[in-house]
Amino acid sequence: MTVYTEVDSPLGELLLAGEASATSPGGTALLSLSLPGQKGATVVRDGWQRAPEAFGEIARQLRAYFAGELRSFTIEYAVAAGGGSGTVFQRRVWRALEDIPYGRTVTYGQIAEQVGASGAGVRAVGTAIGRNPLLVVRPCHRVIGADGALRGYAGGLERKERLLGLEGALVP
Repeated sequence: MTVYTEVDSPLGELLLAGEASATSPGGTALLSLSLPGQKGATVVRDGWQRAPEAFGEIARQLRAYFAGELRSFTIEYAVAAGGGSGTVFQRRVWRALEDIPYGRTVTYGQIAEQVGASGAGVRAVGTAIGRNPLLVVRPCHRVIGADGALRGYAGGLERKERLLGLEGALVP
């Protein structure tokens, strides 16, 4: 069964969806984290249950991150969010995102190189990043253009800029 809640943040109200944890009895594995107005955002579906209490630890980590007190998340991802619903290529890209340190940025080309996609593969990397179901916690906001420009964030470039600013990753 899918449960959900909303969590206030400096980016707007986040929609969190999850399912029962496979490894932590009584815990919740995160399936999706969406921002208001996000391209391809998750929407609450029939049969989902509102369960704010199921997201206590996840909400705590998000508050700490936005307060500048947390640099990496220790959140269990649901199988689908971890890549069960993505293609093999998307899962490779999503894993590469998790390797980008707090406060750092990499280019789409660097991710393409890391996952073994060359040349035109950069565009495919951008598409895979755009389908990341876990904004903020899987740091796709840390990926920028080769020229240093902020590009392509499903939650909007203003939010990407805010996240990078929070992390001290913006270069003047």
